[in-house]
Amino acid sequence: MTRPITAGVDGSAESLAALAWAGREAVRRGLALRVVHVWRYEEHQALDAGDRDTQDRWVRDAADEAAREVAERHPGLDITTDVLEGDPVEALTAAADAELLVLGSRGHGPVVGFLLGSVGQQVIADSVRPVVLVRAGDEAAGEAAGREIVVGQHGDPEDSAAALGFAFETAAARGATVRAVRAWTLPPVFAYSPASMKLLDDAGGLEPYEKKGLAEALEPWRKRFPDVPVVEHVEIGSAGQVLLSVAGRAQLMVVGRRAHRTAVGARIGSVAHGVLHHAECPVAVVPSPEAS
Repeated sequence: MTRPITAGVDGSAESLAALAWAGREAVRRGLALRVVHVWRYEEHQALDAGDRDTQDRWVRDAADEAAREVAERHPGLDITTDVLEGDPVEALTAAADAELLVLGSRGHGPVVGFLLGSVGQQVIADSVRPVVLVRAGDEAAGEAAGREIVVGQHGDPEDSAAALGFAFETAAARGATVRAVRAWTLPPVFAYSPASMKLLDDAGGLEPYEKKGLAEALEPWRKRFPDVPVVEHVEIGSAGQVLLSVAGRAQLMVVGRRAHRTAVGARIGSVAHGVLHHAECPVAVVPSPEAS
């Protein structure tokens, strides 16, 4: 069964930008669009926020209006609207039938929404599908020709396979170039061993070793998407810093995510966390199979 693209809305500028992004992506991929608003009934002593039925009507009217605006921009796009009441994290992470979930980077409103920072981060950590975060002010002009799909790669080929696959699929749909970024750092002295030194000697040194690792990870995706141009970018530095250094070229930044489970729940990694907070372009966080 073909999965739709699901966009979360709550009336904020961020969520409406996310919905517009999702509409454009649905058209490019030939997928349906599902517009979801999750809300909780809130009583306010000092404000006339209405009773439950009134708030429900406000939410439904807002969701329907947002969907109508997308339909006007994209005639023929299959759009459905769902209004759900309950826990926002549970409701959104339950949308496992979505090809990807698109949210605003932050949000607020008189009716409690689900795009607040802590909730959005928890949705990213728990989702089994890719999550795209879009900032307010994002426009189609940011997807112009010449702007790249930037994707982070690390470790062995399988470690970043999900993120690379998402990046190449997106680039193919947009006619864009993939810039695959692999960052590396000098290992501490105690990490050296005769076996590791032999690997580095065989590769000709640290940087050639990292370039070889990136090339091996890209090989199956180059074969699968032969028409997608690829730039191989290997640079010394922390992964987050290197990715952000090329973010100005990106129409979309793609990072992998292996959720870290703690006593207080799942947490996203430091690279994804840093990119989400500092990159101005939309960011896609793609879970690894282990995170699913």
